[in-house]
Amino acid sequence: MSWLRRLLRTPEGAAGFVILLVLLSAGLLAPVISPGDPLKIAGRALLAPFTDPAFPLGTDRLGRDVLAGLLYGARTSLAVGMAAAFAAMVLGLCVGLAAGFAGGLIDEALMRVVDAFQIVPAFLLALAFVSTIGVSTPVVVLAIALGTWADPARLTRAQVLAIREQDYVASARVIGMHPAEIAFREILPNALPPVLALSATIVAGAILTEAALSFLGLGNPNIATWGSMIAEGRSVLRSASYLSVIPGASLAVTVLGVHLFSEGLGKALGDDGVRAA
Repeated sequence: MSWLRRLLRTPEGAAGFVILLVLLSAGLLAPVISPGDPLKIAGRALLAPFTDPAFPLGTDRLGRDVLAGLLYGARTSLAVGMAAAFAAMVLGLCVGLAAGFAGGLIDEALMRVVDAFQIVPAFLLALAFVSTIGVSTPVVVLAIALGTWADPARLTRAQVLAIREQDYVASARVIGMHPAEIAFREILPNALPPVLALSATIVAGAILTEAALSFLGLGNPNIATWGSMIAEGRSVLRSASYLSVIPGASLAVTVLGVHLFSEGLGKALGDDGVRAA
C-alpha cells in the first residue's frame, strides 16, 4: 500500500481521495440515511430546502425527497462510472497487450479497429448504442465502455512496445517461457501504472456520459440518477432552481474529485506524464 501513502502525500491526491470517500460513503449509506424508494412521493411538492427537518434539501415537483434522490444518485453514478471504466480498461488492456506483443499484421489490424472507435465521439457512440439496443443499466455501462476503451488500448500498446525490448523479456524468451506467460507475468505488470492512472479519467468521463444520457431520458427510469434530477428541474428552473442546482453541483464535485484523484494517482505510481484531460 505504499502507493496509497504516496497518493495521500500529494495535495490533489488527498483532496480527491477525501471527496470520493465521502461520495462512496453517501452511496453505501443511502438505505440507512433515507430508507425506502427514493422515487416515491414522500411529502408536499416543491418544498424549499431547509424549511422542513424531514426534507433537508426539499422536495421536487412530485413531492419526492431531493436528499434521497441525491444519495441514491451518487450510488448510481459511481457504480456506472466504475463498472464502465473497468470494462473499458479490461478490453483496452487485452487489445493493447495483444497488439504490442504480437506486432506485425495483428498489430496493424487491431490498431485500425482502435482508430475506427476513436473517430466516433464517445458520447455519440453511447447515444446511438442505447437508442438502438434499449435502456437498462447494463446497456448504459456497455455503451460507455465501447466509447472509452480505445485510449487505454493505445496507451497499453505504447507501453508494451517499449517494455518488450527490455533485457529481462529477452531472458524470459531464452529460457523458454511461454509467450502468454511472458506477456501477462513480465510485460503487463510493468505496463499497468500509466494505464491505471488513466482509469480515473475514464471514470469521470463515464459519470458525465451517464448523467447526459439520463438527462436526455435514456437512462434507467427505475433508479434515481443525477442526470434525471437535473432534467426534472428544468421546467421549474426559475421558481425552484435548487432541483437542478443541487444534483448539478454534486456532479461537478464528483468529477472534480475524480480528476484530483487521477492527478495524485499518476504521481503516486511514478508517472507524472499521465494527466486528466
